[in-house]
Formats: sequence, C-alpha cells, structure tokens
Amino acid sequence: MSCLAEQAKVLVAEAEENNLDVEPRWTPWLTCGLCEQNYHGVVYGALGWTCWKTYVGRPEANWTRINSMIMLGAGLSDAKHFLDALSVQEAELSMLLRVGAAEEMMLNVQTNISNTYAKIQRLESALLIRRDVYSGRLKLTGEEHLHTLGAAYNYAVSLRQSSRYKEVKALMRKTMPVARRVLGESHELTLRMRKSYALALHEDAGTTLGDLCEAVTTLEDTDRIARRVLGAAHPNVEDLGIRLRDARAALRAREA
Repeated sequence: MSCLAEQAKVLVAEAEENNLDVEPRWTPWLTCGLCEQNYHGVVYGALGWTCWKTYVGRPEANWTRINSMIMLGAGLSDAKHFLDALSVQEAELSMLLRVGAAEEMMLNVQTNISNTYAKIQRLESALLIRRDVYSGRLKLTGEEHLHTLGAAYNYAVSLRQSSRYKEVKALMRKTMPVARRVLGESHELTLRMRKSYALALHEDAGTTLGDLCEAVTTLEDTDRIARRVLGAAHPNVEDLGIRLRDARAALRAREA
C-alpha cells in the first residue's frame, strides 16, 4: 500500500514542480498501473485516506485537495463505510458550492452521493440525483464521454431498482452501442451496462420467452469476457455468476 501511495505522490509532485497539468498524473491514485483496473474495496478505501492526509493541508480551493476529499468519500463508500462516506460527500458538495467549483467537479460529487444513497437504500433520492447528473453530463460532455456513459449506467440501475424496466431497456439500447464503440467490448463499464440490460429483461414481470433467451445469452457473453478481463474473484464477476444462474433457472422454468 505504501508503494502504491508513494508512486502516486511522486507523479503528482513532478507535475506540479514542472508546471504540468496535474489531472493526467492523478490516475495512479485510482487505477492499478499493471492491470489498468480501478482499485476497489479496502484498497481503494485505504488509498482514499492516504490521499486525503497527503493534501489536506492545502487551501480549500486547491485542485488536489478537492480531489483528495472526493477520493476519500468514494473510498469510504467502496469499503462499505457508507454513513461515514455520506458525511464526507455532503461536506464536499457544500465546499464546492462555497468555492464556486466547475460543473464537472460538482457532477462528480453528486454522482458519488447518489451511489452512497443507493447503498443505504435511499433509492428515490439516488434516482432523482442520477437523472439530473445524466442530463447534466449529456449537456457538458456529450453522449460518447466516459462520464456520460457512467451516468447513464447509474441512472439505469436506479430505474431498475424502482422496477421501471421499460425505461431501463430503452436507455441501455440507446447507450450500450455507444459504450461498445467508444470503450470496447471488454471495458468494465460496457460489461456493467450489458448486465443491467439483461437483468431488466429477466426481471420484468411482462418478459417473454424471447426476452429470457436474450437475457441468458447476454449474461453468458458478459460473464465470459468479465472472467477473462477482471478475474473470477472480482466482486462484479461473482455477482454476474449469480445473476446468470438465476436467469438460466427462469428460462428453464419458462420452457418447461
């Protein structure tokens, strides 16, 4: 852990010393340099604390301090300390309003708050924020940007949790082809979007036999790619396996 943190600190310090853009050098705080996957769970939580301690002494409006606070909140949430995360994230939003931060940063924090709301079952609050964030992202960065696609996925998750399956399917049919074209078939977000679409097909009370067949086929393909790219122990892969078994069981029951 200390090596990961030190690597990130050095790259940010080099950018600042040479008057370079710090943002591209921020990636090592978030992403493994070997497998290029985002950190998650307790590792992300620990790096969030380290990042915050590194930059907390800087002025409130400093870019690195703001982003270290964002990372702390997201890391606490990913490590399942949801109430602590929400306290940090709500403080972040107040701070950003105070310093007049850019809309991009405001949308990042609102996204994190909505994710934490979803994890503590404040589903309606999460849905409303995610709808607004997706609309804001479309206007700010366009439909092909990674953050816009991520906002579409988050919005779809909230719609599915509210049993609004028709809207989930419409949104995913619109955005999945964009994700596959821009990010590629094996990107984690593309895989998440395909899973969300398949679950909407499977869980809808009005699903047809054809829908169930499509759900199983989509989950099988997604599971195969995810196991190759992310590894069998990744939490998203484990969940995919459970969802695939459920969809297959539903298909067998319908066929019988």
